[in-house]
Amino acid sequence: QTSTHSALLLRINLPKSLILIHHTEEAESKQDGNGEADGEEESTEQEVIVIQDTGFTVKIQAPGTEPFDLQVSPQEMVQEIHQVLMDREDTCHRTCFSLQLDGNVLDNFAELKSIEGLQEGSLLKVVEEPYTVREARIHVRHIRDLLKSLDPSDAYNGVDCNSLSFLSIFTDGDLGDSGKRKKKGNELEQIDCTPPEHILPGSKERPLVPLQPQNKDWKPMQCLKVLTMSGWNPPPGNRKMHGDLMYLYLVTVEERHVSVTASTRGFYLNQSTTYTFNPKPANPSFLSHSLVELLSQISPAFKKNFTALQKKRVQRHPFERIATPFQVYSWTAPQVDHAMDCVRAEDAYTSRLGYEEHIPGQTRDWNEELQTTRELPRKNLPERLLRERAIFKVHSDFAAAATRGAMAVIDGNVMAINPGEETRMQMFIWNNIFFSLGFDVRDHYRELGGDAAAHAAPTNDLNGVRAYGAVDVEGLYTLGTVVVDYRGYRVTAQSIIPGILEREQEQSVIYGSIDFGKTVVSHSKYLELLEKTSRPLKVQRHKVLNEKNDVAELCSSVECKGIIGNDGRHYILDLLRTFPPDLNFLPVDGEELPPESQRYGFPRQHRHRLACLRQELIEAFVEHRYLLFMKMAALQLMQQKANKDSNKTDLPAITEASEMSTESNGKELDESIPGLAQAKELAETLVAEDGSDPKSREVVLNACKAVGSISNTSFDIRFNPDIFSPGVRFPEESTEDVQKQKQLLKDAAAFLVSGQVPSLRIGICELITRCAKHIFKTYLQGVELSALSAAVSHFLNCFLSSFPDAVAHLPADELVSRRKSRRRRNRVPGGGDNTAWASLTPSELWKNIASEAQNYYHFTLHCESVDQVVEKYGFQKITLLREISIKTGIQILIKEYNFDSRHKPAFTEEDILNIFPVVKHVNPKASDAFHFFQSGQAKVQQGFLKEGCELINEALNLFNNVYGAMHVEICACLRLLARLNYIMGDHAEALSNQQKAVLMSERVLGIEHPNTIQEYMHLALYCFANGQLSTALKLLYRARYLMLMVCGEDHPEMALLDSNIGLVLHGVMEYDLSLRFLENALTINTKYHGARSLKVALSHHLVARVYESKAEFRSALQHEKEGYTIYKNQMGEAHEKTKESSEYLKYLTQQAVALQRTMNEIYKNGSNASIMPLKFTAPSMASVLEQLNIINGIIFIPLSQKDLENLKAEVQRRQQLQELGKSEEPSEDSPLELEDKIPID
Repeated sequence: QTSTHSALLLRINLPKSLILIHHTEEAESKQDGNGEADGEEESTEQEVIVIQDTGFTVKIQAPGTEPFDLQVSPQEMVQEIHQVLMDREDTCHRTCFSLQLDGNVLDNFAELKSIEGLQEGSLLKVVEEPYTVREARIHVRHIRDLLKSLDPSDAYNGVDCNSLSFLSIFTDGDLGDSGKRKKKGNELEQIDCTPPEHILPGSKERPLVPLQPQNKDWKPMQCLKVLTMSGWNPPPGNRKMHGDLMYLYLVTVEERHVSVTASTRGFYLNQSTTYTFNPKPANPSFLSHSLVELLSQISPAFKKNFTALQKKRVQRHPFERIATPFQVYSWTAPQVDHAMDCVRAEDAYTSRLGYEEHIPGQTRDWNEELQTTRELPRKNLPERLLRERAIFKVHSDFAAAATRGAMAVIDGNVMAINPGEETRMQMFIWNNIFFSLGFDVRDHYRELGGDAAAHAAPTNDLNGVRAYGAVDVEGLYTLGTVVVDYRGYRVTAQSIIPGILEREQEQSVIYGSIDFGKTVVSHSKYLELLEKTSRPLKVQRHKVLNEKNDVAELCSSVECKGIIGNDGRHYILDLLRTFPPDLNFLPVDGEELPPESQRYGFPRQHRHRLACLRQELIEAFVEHRYLLFMKMAALQLMQQKANKDSNKTDLPAITEASEMSTESNGKELDESIPGLAQAKELAETLVAEDGSDPKSREVVLNACKAVGSISNTSFDIRFNPDIFSPGVRFPEESTEDVQKQKQLLKDAAAFLVSGQVPSLRIGICELITRCAKHIFKTYLQGVELSALSAAVSHFLNCFLSSFPDAVAHLPADELVSRRKSRRRRNRVPGGGDNTAWASLTPSELWKNIASEAQNYYHFTLHCESVDQVVEKYGFQKITLLREISIKTGIQILIKEYNFDSRHKPAFTEEDILNIFPVVKHVNPKASDAFHFFQSGQAKVQQGFLKEGCELINEALNLFNNVYGAMHVEICACLRLLARLNYIMGDHAEALSNQQKAVLMSERVLGIEHPNTIQEYMHLALYCFANGQLSTALKLLYRARYLMLMVCGEDHPEMALLDSNIGLVLHGVMEYDLSLRFLENALTINTKYHGARSLKVALSHHLVARVYESKAEFRSALQHEKEGYTIYKNQMGEAHEKTKESSEYLKYLTQQAVALQRTMNEIYKNGSNASIMPLKFTAPSMASVLEQLNIINGIIFIPLSQKDLENLKAEVQRRQQLQELGKSEEPSEDSPLELEDKIPID
């Protein structure tokens, strides 16, 4: 069955054209994973053929409404029309109907193009069908969803993939033409630009309440007081034979209590009351096929409010109401009234065992679903789209089910499969998912660090699953894996290999080791499958010895196990060592690390021995080595050339090459040697050759040796994941290989310390909250469910409150038990004394945090209380609160907390609303869409904006096809499209796309995620360009509020935000306000970029312009001179920036002189001076916009058609020059990442 969750949205973004792609042969082999098409992306040149997908219009006739037209596409299914009708304002109250064409019922799962006689203008009739119990339930659930459609409580409670969005509050709903400023005569009406006090630079107040402003639409229009299942369910036998399906109990707004029968023919009132059962129809009995029609007849208030509610519902932007693919939780929420809700209650008690709408009562076979979707064909684009869509859908369903199960396990609602063992060792099965806790069971991890290792292993394993999933080798299967942290426990949820429960593990494992390398087995089929992953994952095939000293060959780490399931599939599991170890945290006797690592005090002892390098680091290291390899080859070639020229016999081949492979050799080589660029090009051609020429073969061989390549004829770096694994032994013949591999690991460790880490700043706030999270985890494990809110609020008080003696409230007050409570047997996993948490004190907690920082991060915190930390590092308590809540899943009441009171604690147990799971899972990718996206970015960088724009539009269609309407990557796509629309002068389109990007970012990443803040800034720019000034300011103020909340004022990004705000305020002539923001931006830029940076020069110029508008020419001159000096020193006299600045200085000087003359005139002649009034002009909008574009890194190309042609010609000319090698400087363009901006000046 196809998913309908995105049917509605796909209609909104339906491409008017469908693309088909023809691959060349190489591309096919690459898809099958056996072609070695790794770096040769060019070989997969795809021809894109756009076929106009001729959509057509059909007429729909529903009972009691006028026929209306509906645009459909031949690829759609009939069921998608059903979805549209259930969403439309005039037909939304119908769920149980069929569509008929000339009296024939259409099959729900048929594609429209396969239906005979369906064409442009056909009339489809909506025909009411008889209900079944299932259909009646679906109907009631749908009506409840319609009634709750504007109510945000599902989003606050984190259920059903609802999440919050506040954009419409700041744009007053509409971003169309109505948002423009009204002209009164020729004067623009004044807009109120004053920001709230707490947003101004320098304000110390950090309120929490504005984070979730109240939306006036959320004041619910009450349609019904109560709608629940009646206590008379299920109908007795003889009533069942009269067609009764179930009974509902309702209370209308007018306080009328009624009982309703849902029968096969529809809904009617019966004569039952709360205590007497009388199923006879009431008098008068209205039989209505829809519950809405029945209620509209008996309750005038329902009729009026339901209509109004639906009007509002359909006016909302679709992105505000569509479900997200994965649940997003909010760390704050208002106090929401708990109302009666039949469906919620029913869901909770019919133990909806992951029971999904389309297969009620059955549990899903997750493993089968996950593996079958992988096996779908993938030869051409339509097949791959279908496959990726299915994979993505099953993954998001699985993640949701696994999360629900993990919570049920920790809350004690699932029976263990080994109930006799102690709680930490228990394992669970629920809804065909296997759950285990992150504790070291049976000393499995004893040598690797016990519980600490058992806690780290699941996330490492998940990263392994992610990596193998991305390589996507046909015939190799991994388990569905989700890691859930909830209430201090780590739960791993996995799909179940068929047959695994019936056999002992020893019999099942036919590849790998179950005891970390003491006994090892290998298997030819596994070697063949894993060989295909060896190159993309950089895993070296290697031999190890087993307990009998026999050699076993592996292509993964020893504890990676191969099991053939009863379904005949080859599964691999325990992928926790897919990536090589980080030697900086793995001291090994007798092994020395390179000096770069030793200088920083590595190696250091860590809690467990599972610290491994991230995949991104491995990629960066290999990339770095590749550049090195090219440079070496080039150097040798140059030397050979030099030898030829001087007719000497061969000099010894460059021997320094091999010594140079320490890390210092990066950049110096480049600058020191003339002609290196050409030599590098030569080297590239050399490497591409087949190595027939002995000279060139020698060059490649030397370069390979120097960089640690495993091959002598080409660059190929792979790691042996078993090096330094305790208990793994290697055969004699591999000694030399093993030495090389050890060296490679040491080099990677050194590269991490010397090459990657220096570009990061230590986030002390992050460090403190992570330490607090580690402590909180063990703290929570000893807490009973009934004391949870008291324990959490006590912890937060110790962590954040200035109140020195926070005392915990033991929850004995609410209920006093009659009998002495007997010790209950089924204790919480991990049990322990359940009131120990109450004795925590603030000073003890901060002592623990400091020692955790020392032990885990080797960072010394000289602070003994939260106030010292705030004092020393300039933190804000609100930021610490947000960080700890998000990391641990706490949800708190949104109100102003007084953290600094020394007389009472900041939190009470009433402030803790909920505790959510923190979920990690695999994110399946839309590969084709991503390639389009990247090619689009590349085109844009080369200056082909229109082609880039088309490719990115295609990418958007493909992303929608795979992910549905909501996804992080669609967000990035929309942001880039908006930016392109803007650069190409289509401001309205830019606004529309950026509005979608903001809404989507709020929904899938969270309302105050750093990306969301940036999206708000972009949207403000496009609003300003569209003349919607007050909206632009509101958006910028919102962004600044969020930024203050997330990281405080002291952050380099704040300078950009403040420059934006200052410029817009300058544009609306609020000069003093504008200066506050621009001068703050100047301070921050100076702090982070140094007083001589170009950013600072630009800041000086912006400040000077405002002083000029205020006619304070002396201050203006002073700032512009600073800017001029920077430009002159950095860019030289002749640069256009320097010239511009010097011109502006002259202009300011003239203005200053003119002003002075006028003033002198006044002093001399007093009031009767005959003076010309000086013209103080407000800045033109165009000039403000120009500056806004500059600071936001947007360069404009005046886009007349002719200019475009010239630009293209110029770019092509340059490319040709480069290809001929005449280009002055080698340009190293790195492709933009998904998150990147477009070219910056």
